Amino acid sequence: MALRQIKHYKKDSILRKHSKPVEKIDDRIHILLDDMAETMYHADGIGLAAPQVGVLKRIIVIDIGDGLIELINPTIIFEEGEQFEAEGCLSVPGLAGRVKRPSHVIVEGLDRHGEEVEIEGFGLLARALCHEIDHLDGILFIDKASINYEEE
Repeated sequence: MALRQIKHYKKDSILRKHSKPVEKIDDRIHILLDDMAETMYHADGIGLAAPQVGVLKRIIVIDIGDGLIELINPTIIFEEGEQFEAEGCLSVPGLAGRVKRPSHVIVEGLDRHGEEVEIEGFGLLARALCHEIDHLDGILFIDKASINYEEE
C-alpha cells in the first residue's frame, strides 16, 4: 500500500471531471482501493473518491467508524428524508459548509471481488455516500453548501 497525493480543488481540474465506470476489477483496482483507504486514514478523513487521488474511476472508500466500505461503480438507488449538516473535504482543506443531503440512502455497487452489494446509510453514512458519489461526477460540496463557508 502507498499514500497517494490528495488533489486540491484550486489546483487540480480533475476534480471537476466525470469518472468512468470500472469495466474490469483486477490487481490495479485492488491496489487503488488499498491505497485510497490508507490515504484516507492517514489524512483523518471518513471518505475518499478516486478522482481525489487523480484517478477518473468510479470508486469510493468510506469509514465513519464502523469499518471500511469499498464501492466500485456506486449508484444511489433510493433516497429519502433530509439533513442539513456541516461538511468538509480532504480536497477542500480549511473550508466547511452546511449541505442539504438525504437522511437515508441505499447505494448499490460492486465490492473488490466484483460481487454486487447494497449499502443502506442513515445520517452520517448517508451524507458520506452522497458526498463521495458527487465527486465521481465532478461535484464538490462547496457547489451545494450554504454561501457562508467557515474555516475548519
